[in-house]
Amino acid sequence: MTMKIMVAIKRVVDYAVKIRVNPDKTGVVTQNVKMSMNPFCEIALEEALRIRESGSASEVVAVTIGPSHSVDTLRTGLAMGADRGIHVDYSASLYPLSVAKILTKLVQIENPGLLILGKQAIDDDCNQTGQMIAGLLNWPQGTFASKVVLDKEKQVATVDREVADGIETVCLNLPAVITTDLRLNQPRYATLPNIMKAKSKPIKKFTPEELNVEIKSDLEIVQVTEPPKRKAGVVVSSVDELIDKLKHEANVI
Repeated sequence: MTMKIMVAIKRVVDYAVKIRVNPDKTGVVTQNVKMSMNPFCEIALEEALRIRESGSASEVVAVTIGPSHSVDTLRTGLAMGADRGIHVDYSASLYPLSVAKILTKLVQIENPGLLILGKQAIDDDCNQTGQMIAGLLNWPQGTFASKVVLDKEKQVATVDREVADGIETVCLNLPAVITTDLRLNQPRYATLPNIMKAKSKPIKKFTPEELNVEIKSDLEIVQVTEPPKRKAGVVVSSVDELIDKLKHEANVI
């Protein structure tokens, strides 16, 4: 029995860009800045594609939520190999609970056997959306996945999780939610032929209103500031001087 996999992807400031804070300290500058797919989302999509290529899934559906420019990121996902896309058009700021509610509605429409997300986005580092969706759907969850093995016969997923003390292995009955960690896989690059094919792949559009999801902010960003600049190092002339500075200036020993 094959199944459908849904993958959530997010458009973020590219990881190689030097972040600058807005003058009013309400967020970071995104105008005229290179944007790309969140790296953890790339890993999630790659894992879904590998599961489909193994014969354990029949379709991979990529989903993104955001303004019209988010379609560019969705097309990247289609070029990587997703079969079709869903774009929920919303231009204002979104926080994890609102995202989780939207994705929950899409899961109820699409009825996938597996929902895969990156464990977090590199812009807000919240690491909350996957867990919230699992709670809203009452689905089992495997977070911080470094290995995923599906058993088609038993309809279960075995997930190795990266935890503080090492690796924890959990067995999930499908349908389930999985969030991906960095060491799960190495995402593929989109080839030129697949980039061309992606232009003709279907993308279905929704709005939160059409999904009957009320967007309201449950968080308030008080201020965004840059981290303090690192002080220049000093050269010490002896071990005794080093120990003295560590003890009396750095206060670490």
